[in-house]
Formats: sequence, structure tokens, C-alpha cells
Amino acid sequence: MPMRLEGPLADRSGWQADACSVGKAMDVVGTRSAMLLIREAFYGTTRFDDFARRVGITDAIAAARLKELVSAGIFSKRPYREPGQRTRNEYVLTPMGQDLLPAVLALMQWGDRYLQENGEGPLDVVYGSSGERVEVTARTHDGTALDADSLHVRVNHRRPR
Repeated sequence: MPMRLEGPLADRSGWQADACSVGKAMDVVGTRSAMLLIREAFYGTTRFDDFARRVGITDAIAAARLKELVSAGIFSKRPYREPGQRTRNEYVLTPMGQDLLPAVLALMQWGDRYLQENGEGPLDVVYGSSGERVEVTARTHDGTALDADSLHVRVNHRRPR
């Protein structure tokens, strides 16, 4: 069931995953509050108070996480002003943040399947024009469905050193 490691990776004692992209991604989005803030942004939340309330975190935690996510490039701040109020910032996903959609949907799908009663979650994500349920899967470019034991991992020789 595991992926097959090729070339110099085959001897697992000969290398460490020091530059691992999964580890780097988790450094940015690896807290529960960070992922839930990103989820809320996909649901349309933009304002600080709404993020804190909807995620169920304190203002201090929301402020710290949003600052981290802005610094990482996941969110950008956009000023707005209600009539008679001071200028505040909204938080919107950047293209980098928007690229997390498959990861958020995959976590939701996994949670639905394994952590919800009867394998059904409380929400369905559907394609707007057809109403068809959205499913995240690993596929080749031509659409072939994949599982871990059909995958090979090799050193990326295109990567600049």
C-alpha cells in the first residue's frame, strides 16, 4: 500500500526528508485554527470578528493566526470602512491561499467518510451549474484514478540546486 521510493530514495537510511514540502506546508497551515480560518475564507468570511466567532477562537488567537497567514502569503488584507466607523481590514485569500482548495476539500471529504456518523458529513460541496457532488481524488493528468501503491517517488532532477 505505500508509495514506492526510487533511486537514491529506495535506501531510506541514506536520506532525510529535510526539505519536505509536506513539512513546509504544515509549518504554514498546520494548526487547527489556521485550517479553520482558511475554510471560513472559502465560505466567504472576510472580517476579523466573523472569523473569530465562526471558528470559535479568541480574538488573540485569531489575530495571531491571521497575521501568520498574511505573512505566509495565504491571505491579504484589504481595507474597508463602515459609515461612521474607523478603517478596518478584511482578510481575503490570495491565489496561493485559493490553491489550498483541494487540500481543504480533501480534509472535509476524509472527515465525512471516517469521522461522521454513517460516513456522511453535514455539508455537501457541489458543482454549481450541475449540482453534482465534488470529490477530491489523486488522478493522473489524463484522469486515471490512483492509489498509493501505484505511485513512485523519485528525486526531482528539474529542481534547481
